[in-house]
Amino acid sequence: MQPFAPGRHLRDTVHAALAVPLPAGDASPVSDDLVARSQDGDRAAFEALYRAHVGRVFALCMRLTADRMRAEELTQDTFVQAWRGLTTFRGESAFASWLHRIAVNAALGEHRSTKRRELRVMPLAEPPPGRSEGADVALTLDLERAISALPPGARAVFVLHDIEGYAHEEIARLMGVAAGTSKAQLHRARRLLREGLSR
Repeated sequence: MQPFAPGRHLRDTVHAALAVPLPAGDASPVSDDLVARSQDGDRAAFEALYRAHVGRVFALCMRLTADRMRAEELTQDTFVQAWRGLTTFRGESAFASWLHRIAVNAALGEHRSTKRRELRVMPLAEPPPGRSEGADVALTLDLERAISALPPGARAVFVLHDIEGYAHEEIARLMGVAAGTSKAQLHRARRLLREGLSR
């Protein structure tokens, strides 16, 4: 297995191994049109937005909770909240970013209000397109397991920072902690991942 590289290369390793696209805005004429129509009450347009974004929202919830059932519930809650709150979306950020913020708030709010659940691993159903079923899949599963086994706070910061691309200041606001705490949790998460993957 390849060594788990810290620092700048960590994000590239995670993105490649977990087949998570680099965070990017979803602003496009089609997306803008769907959002505008959805804000006017067009359910078909909102269903199209749902289909376009549900996979990424579920992946985010799955990595934050490490629990498939909770991730499914949080994904549905996210879209229910999005439908109800569409009038508050002003287009100051990409729709995907707004949607992910709802998902993160839902997941972190649920984490704060309940006891820690037993962590489970949800392996990928099939290898990403274009990847062989050898070392890449093994590394993917090792990373998924290692991320799922992180303590909840460290896992949340790692997922938000290294996978979703949030800045420490944003994470601090979302989680209600100091930016220094976010940085410390990220350092801890990376150390635990290196240790877990080196075994």
